[in-house]
Amino acid sequence: PYVHSEHGSIRVAVVDYGCKRSILRRLTGAGAHVTVLPHTAEADELAGYDAVLLSNGPGDPEPLRNEVRVVEQLLGRVPVLGICLGHQLLGLATGHTTFKLPFGHRGTNHPVLERTTGRVLVTSQNHGFAVAPTDAREATHVSLYDGTVEGFDFPELRARSAQFHPEAGPGPHDAWPILERWLDEVKSNAA
Repeated sequence: PYVHSEHGSIRVAVVDYGCKRSILRRLTGAGAHVTVLPHTAEADELAGYDAVLLSNGPGDPEPLRNEVRVVEQLLGRVPVLGICLGHQLLGLATGHTTFKLPFGHRGTNHPVLERTTGRVLVTSQNHGFAVAPTDAREATHVSLYDGTVEGFDFPELRARSAQFHPEAGPGPHDAWPILERWLDEVKSNAA
């Protein structure tokens, strides 16, 4: 593990599956004390932080059984936010399925429907695997290209996720509030 930023009112553990620096910058800029831990970190260690961010990363989430087990053990213990691969791991940990897309979602102009508001977000994406479409109420965001799940919210488990990159820069900023709302909730719970 290494400390990315020692200054901040909340302690956020970032599980590094291939984490983008923009995620770390966004967390630090929002006032978080950020510690980056390897993908082999265990749930008991991660639960000692105020919150856990499951980062982006490459490849197929299906073979990452140990990582899915750790996510399962974290649920309900500490606030969790999954981004990209972290979203897919959260999906697997909650009983959803993933699959390889025939054509990956790559670029900075992918339309995503926010189901609760009907608003369409323009998002930045870079992934070749996805969570299979579902009508489950926890699937809060869906791709307008293919109906794949682009976001989850599990309030009872203190977990949410985004397949896209809410911290993207450069790129569209429509999804920034997802990360900001999560951090605000973590701050209010830590106080």
